[in-house]
Amino acid sequence: MNANADSYVIGVDFGTLSGRAVVVRVSDGAEAGTAVHEFAHRVIEDRLPGDGVRLGPDWALQSPRDWLDVLRTAVPEAVAAAGIDPSRVIGLGTDFTACTVLPARADGTPLCFETPERPHAWPKLWKHHAAQAHADRINALAAERGEPWLPRYGGKISSEWEFAKGLQVLEEDPEVYARAERWIEAADWIIWQLTGVETRNVCTAGYKGIFQDGSYPSADFLAALNPDFAGFIDKLGHDLSSLGGLAGRLTPEAAGWTKLPEGIAVAVGNVDAHVTSAAADAVRPGQMVAIMGTSTCHVMSSDRLAEVPGMCGVVRDGIVPGLWGYEAGQSGVGDIFAWFVDNSVPASYTGRARQRGQSVHDLLAELAAAQPVGAHGLVALDWHNGNRSVLVDHDLSGVIVGQTLGTRPEDVYRALIEATAFGTRVIVETFEAAGVPVEEFVVAGGLVKNPFLMQVYADVLRRPLSLIGSEQGPALGSAIHAAVAAGAYDDIQRAAAAMGRRRENAYLPDGRAADAYDRLYAEYRALHDHFGDGRMLHALRAIRNEARGSATEPPNGVRP
Repeated sequence: MNANADSYVIGVDFGTLSGRAVVVRVSDGAEAGTAVHEFAHRVIEDRLPGDGVRLGPDWALQSPRDWLDVLRTAVPEAVAAAGIDPSRVIGLGTDFTACTVLPARADGTPLCFETPERPHAWPKLWKHHAAQAHADRINALAAERGEPWLPRYGGKISSEWEFAKGLQVLEEDPEVYARAERWIEAADWIIWQLTGVETRNVCTAGYKGIFQDGSYPSADFLAALNPDFAGFIDKLGHDLSSLGGLAGRLTPEAAGWTKLPEGIAVAVGNVDAHVTSAAADAVRPGQMVAIMGTSTCHVMSSDRLAEVPGMCGVVRDGIVPGLWGYEAGQSGVGDIFAWFVDNSVPASYTGRARQRGQSVHDLLAELAAAQPVGAHGLVALDWHNGNRSVLVDHDLSGVIVGQTLGTRPEDVYRALIEATAFGTRVIVETFEAAGVPVEEFVVAGGLVKNPFLMQVYADVLRRPLSLIGSEQGPALGSAIHAAVAAGAYDDIQRAAAAMGRRRENAYLPDGRAADAYDRLYAEYRALHDHFGDGRMLHALRAIRNEARGSATEPPNGVRP
């Protein structure tokens, strides 16, 4: 091991709205400097940049130019903030949201660079949910045929994953599909730009690309969906790279972007949630890490293989080599709270918060925390962005029950927070019922800064919460992987033990509150099971889409 206090690595986290770089000391994980670059295009949801082609419902795209700008700005700024000589940097690691996937040429050129007026030429962000109908067909056919990989995904493939999005491109814009020589996760595409070498990481291939037991779904299965889909796997690549491995070396061009030494190690790409486990030193069996931000992703390593209903996937070596990595998640958490504040809070609350030097979120949390459990008389379903686990249906939508003329904004705000905690409890209970015990619950992500929310989760889950010891979880995790790729540590577990950190038992459940939440949780489960069949919520969404479609361009946005 050559780790020492003079060496540094850099982790770069590509998120939903921005990219973040952090400079980390190899010997102990100390964070020396950080920088953030906000995406100029943010999330492309309504119209394409430039030409302004209108997008259909549930679309969410990103621009690869934003990702490259992170390398050009955040990385050199982080090094400058750290005050170190770039020559002391020995490795670079990255992580991405997933499934964020794009069509590209064989040389890596994104198709949106060639035909920016075609929506399907752009990268589809993880929360692009317009492929739900395609996911439904994949799931129905896989269940009918008894495909052996389906149970590894809890019985359903998500509309967020690679195959549903790829099938949507084929059937809505076959010209773009034909020109796409590569269908590649952004996590792998950015590594390609840094090293000049095309790689595919085992994490995204397994969780988002249905790669199990050495293969993708068969050409026969894909042809049964659509004859022209039979060759889809040829766009995916087949040789997978292990996490923590060396993907390649920084090219002269990428060294010019980042102002880092040419030839330093670049780690194999990874997913933001999964790489955070290393940052929290939570890579042992039974440690579930919940990365809580705009959405929540739950990841956990285990030494046993089980079929967990509604999980996003279980992948061998998917978090660390040698263990099974499980994933589940909620596709709306912080986004739900932001939606409520942005759209449903009176101006009087905004003024009150401003006078007190608070954010509206802080004011609502303070007012909500003053209430006894259940005093608002509400229960909500946290499906405003669909349900990722355990129902795997992104055509579901949010529900709030119990509102009266006396209901106040802080009542609804608290009910929404509780709904996300109840959703997490469903996930934890589903894992344990399937024989995969959750022995420690570790929280990471931006929402750890909200003490009221953390206490609600501890009470609802009836278990202590551990907190990650860094505000830069994914970026720190990527830096840890970079240290392994550079040869500073033998494996991810040793690197995580030296560089990762968490605070155990940071929040403890309150027994009386937990008892009260058990009653509310029973009502949540009743509501969950009643609306979970989707009949009413699907019908409402169909009516909405029909009404919107009659006043806009075709759903795929392509003009005739």
